[in-house]
Amino acid sequence: MPASLSTVPVVGGHLTVARWDGRIPAQRTPHARPVLAIHGITASHRAWASVAGAHSGTVIAPDLRGRGGSSGLPGPFGMATHAADCLAVLDAMSIDQAVVVGHSMGGFVAAVLAHQHPERVAKLVLVDGGPPLPPVEDIETALGPAVKRLDMRFASREAYRDFWRAHPAFQDWTADIESYVDYDLTGTEPELRSRVDADAVRADFRDLNTGEVPRDAFHALKPETVFLRATKGLFDEPTPLYPRADYPFTVQTVEANHYTILFGADGIRAVAAAL
Repeated sequence: MPASLSTVPVVGGHLTVARWDGRIPAQRTPHARPVLAIHGITASHRAWASVAGAHSGTVIAPDLRGRGGSSGLPGPFGMATHAADCLAVLDAMSIDQAVVVGHSMGGFVAAVLAHQHPERVAKLVLVDGGPPLPPVEDIETALGPAVKRLDMRFASREAYRDFWRAHPAFQDWTADIESYVDYDLTGTEPELRSRVDADAVRADFRDLNTGEVPRDAFHALKPETVFLRATKGLFDEPTPLYPRADYPFTVQTVEANHYTILFGADGIRAVAAAL
């Protein structure tokens, strides 16, 4: 489903924001809260296209600072900065309260937004992200091809698609995955590259793993928070990113990997239902 794109002024420039208005006109659902959807560490608003297509109402998804159409925005980065940018989106669109959902790193950002501005969050949904992660040796080990691509160049759009098709988590290729991959490209052939700012990714990775702001936000999560955890990990491995399910809030387990929880049929249904 196509999204309309606009920009919102933030510190240092303008944030690109996508909006899907859903299948049901707003005037027929006057009490429905809009959804603010926050993507992962090397993603963009296009990560939410499938979920937005399954949701009946309005979904608003920014390209976080250093990604997609917002890739030119400067630092500092970190969860508090991204949360402030998301608050600016709500203010610019005159949204008093939203259902806030975050995937992967977006879950950490969403938790910080809810902690710092609880009056703006009607409901919080975390999708395979938000709770603290086990310690990892380095970002390359943790994220694999998602971070490796940031230093690569590609001869053509099809070559970039082939790079992602080889990712074990994307074995069931869809039009929305292809659109997500295509949106990430910039430059001209044969020197195409990802739009993601590698410095932003590394700064955010450090913050979500060791920062006090996301840690404090996690400990402040309310019991009514919904956490959707995938049964498989980032590389479709059988060990999930979050092996435990005994958090002090509502936990739902979804048959999906870390990516297909947004792009696969089971994940799309589960996330859309949670919203």
